[in-house]
Amino acid sequence: MGEPKRISVHNALGAGLVADVLLWKNWRGGVSVLVSATTLWYLFERAGYNFLSFSANVVLLLVMILFFWAKAANLLNRPLPPLPDLEISEETIARVADVLQIWMNRALSVAHDIAIERNLLLCLQVVGVLWTISYIGSLFNFLTLIYISVLLSLSLPLLYDKYQDRIDDKLYVVHGIIQTQYKKFHSIVLSKFPKFTNKEKKMQ
Repeated sequence: MGEPKRISVHNALGAGLVADVLLWKNWRGGVSVLVSATTLWYLFERAGYNFLSFSANVVLLLVMILFFWAKAANLLNRPLPPLPDLEISEETIARVADVLQIWMNRALSVAHDIAIERNLLLCLQVVGVLWTISYIGSLFNFLTLIYISVLLSLSLPLLYDKYQDRIDDKLYVVHGIIQTQYKKFHSIVLSKFPKFTNKEKKMQ
């Protein structure tokens, strides 16, 4: 039996700018994201800045700079500020709408399977995920959680790309243990619950 084929992490992440940043192929982008996230986390979490007032002050400063720049350029016959077209294209809105539609349909499909199909396993999975999110949220505030997510996104893909074979071996062992425990749980608990056929569901 041959060894499993190695996955290209770069291709899995889209093989674009985001993948280059997360895998530190574009190290300037990675450093920029890390420094920006660290600075924002320090300002709001440690220095005590308020997000709303900070954002308003930054926008106010940018507006004043652009206003006086435009006035000075007009008086001195200099070029105006090099701003791009400040508009959102219909294609961008359509792409965002498509992504939102996919996620909303997935959520509605899960709700349908739990409420109508009475999928106990799926219900337990959703409960477990929500409980885990609730527990993690009780340990950190939202801003710190976002900062930790940024740090993990800049480190885990790189580590997996470098040590993929070792990590896959460990994950394979963990997956086997989880499968064994699930079979025991299914035989002891889940098999005791009655299963409804499609005919019974329609009659109900």
